[in-house]
Amino acid sequence: MAVNEEFHLLSSGYPENRGGLWRSGHHVHPVVVVRLFRRRADVVAGDARRGWAGMRQAFHEELVRLGGEMTEMCVVCAQAMRRATTALLTADLELAEQVLGSDIELDLQRAECEEHAEALLALQAPVAHELRLVLAAVYCADKLERMGDLAAHIAGTARLQHPGRFDPAELEESFRCLGELTAGMADRLAEMIAVPYAGMFAELDNADQAVDDLHARVLEVITSRNWKGGAAAAANAALLARFYERFGDQAVSVARRLEFTVTGALPT
Repeated sequence: MAVNEEFHLLSSGYPENRGGLWRSGHHVHPVVVVRLFRRRADVVAGDARRGWAGMRQAFHEELVRLGGEMTEMCVVCAQAMRRATTALLTADLELAEQVLGSDIELDLQRAECEEHAEALLALQAPVAHELRLVLAAVYCADKLERMGDLAAHIAGTARLQHPGRFDPAELEESFRCLGELTAGMADRLAEMIAVPYAGMFAELDNADQAVDDLHARVLEVITSRNWKGGAAAAANAALLARFYERFGDQAVSVARRLEFTVTGALPT
């Protein structure tokens, strides 16, 4: 399909579009359409200039770019979780709004990453290890976007309860630790994408165990007979703790798929 023709299909949302952007039901921002058109045009033009002899080198360069896109998403997720936690514990409305704004950008990054991966599948026909890398990018981009959504949920709660502060105070330290642990997991994912290795799943799974323990601790406190915060505060704390727990689970899923690109087997 010619690049100009494909751009027309992408921008119009015609059902025959080959980019896959409407297949999952996501609405795509016009800015993403323009970016994707430019990228696809660059790939096609680059292949024409290099010829078949240089296509392998160009493909590996694109794989590096793809990894960089996922790394950037990890950085955004880590920053969003730190800011969301601070906004929650300090009633910082401006910070909460920043997190909600960054979630929109993360959605755009996911769409770009998926389209980049699909372009490589269509134009380069990767096999074996390279195919695993490209397919993992599609999977991981979706998980990273979900991590951003979870951080946005926490920020949304902070905005909803503003100008009130997090209540009760006895759980404040637990949630501060949950924020540090989960943001640290996203930071570690960014490093793993750059240098993947066998054993990364076990490392993140162990880190997630600490998140699960804190989640269980919060539930234990709010369901104990000594709880004085009331039903509404208990429900709020349980929901917030669940957001952190799911963020950690998504990070582990990304690490599992990244290890698959190295070993060719999904770790258990």
